[in-house]
Amino acid sequence: MLQHYLARLGYPFVEPAPASDEALLAVHTPEHIRRVGTGAFHDPDCPAYPGIDRYARLAAGGAILAQRRRGFSILRPPGHHAGASYLGGFCYYNNIAVAVRAAGVRTLIVDIDGHHGNGTESIFYGDPNVTYVSLHRIYNYPGTGHVSRGNCLNYPLPPRCGKTLYVETLERALREAGQGYAELAISAGFDTYKEDPLASLGLDVEAFYDIGYVLGDTKLPVFCVLEGGYVPEIMGPAADALVQGLQEGGAATG
Repeated sequence: MLQHYLARLGYPFVEPAPASDEALLAVHTPEHIRRVGTGAFHDPDCPAYPGIDRYARLAAGGAILAQRRRGFSILRPPGHHAGASYLGGFCYYNNIAVAVRAAGVRTLIVDIDGHHGNGTESIFYGDPNVTYVSLHRIYNYPGTGHVSRGNCLNYPLPPRCGKTLYVETLERALREAGQGYAELAISAGFDTYKEDPLASLGLDVEAFYDIGYVLGDTKLPVFCVLEGGYVPEIMGPAADALVQGLQEGGAATG
């Protein structure tokens, strides 16, 4: 549904290659890659479907391609709950982390998914090359992200906080993150939508344009990687609104 909607708007699509072992090993342990590759794991949120390793590698490869082309990877499974040695929350490999490590430049990651990206934080905590910013719903899965620590800046928000508070918090987060980055990487979840059953923050579709505009105003080269969002009919309009905001805000996109 998301791809079909964006295709009707004229967005071009490019098929990625699966992420290589080398790319995955820059983020994940060999044992984690082996377990995902063989299905030797048990997690109620991450079923060991036949072929899941290939799908997860394609999602990570899509993130790498999005970084190179300043694009938006809309592939799933998502990634921001996957740590170096663990999976969880529908995430097998941490797609955005794989792309950031492959790029190897000083990066600001902004996670707008309604859930805290515990995997992304655990991977990059203490990394002088990366600052991780997360705006997420307080007291929600996975139960992390209550406070900031080091290079990981967390902004928990009340349920159904609405656009005004969200955008004000995002502007504050960008000020506190500082400058000097070579690129902006966005973990683009749309489960903050007002009718989402898992992580609503009371946002309408138009709010994603405003979020994109604020992020675009950083004037950084940008790429996006899809995370969550569980109201299928708004995924396309929300993704388009975010991209339009980024472009009109002045971000360098493909």
